[in-house]
Amino acid sequence: MDFHPRDLPISNTYDLKDEKDASNAVEDMVKLGFKDRKEGFKVLMPKESKLAKRIGYTVTTGVTHGLRQKNEIRDIRYWTYHHDEEHYAIVLISNITLTELGF
Repeated sequence: MDFHPRDLPISNTYDLKDEKDASNAVEDMVKLGFKDRKEGFKVLMPKESKLAKRIGYTVTTGVTHGLRQKNEIRDIRYWTYHHDEEHYAIVLISNITLTELGF
């Protein structure tokens, strides 16, 4: 990887505190969709390990499941990284958009 996920264009950033916030963010991302977008989505999670794992799992599987239900392409790339001292982050973007951006 010759770039860092924080360098990707982001349309919305979701600062999540718990799994309920994660479910709401997933609904919003699926509603907005990944198709024909030139940017991705960023999810910020607290650095509490167990909570971050649950939120990350909810987001990644929820987006895939939601896109499947809408019969949309599920070719989504995501990266998890240390965002700052208090947050982990996940960046989600369509693989087609990633290719168009030259990454």
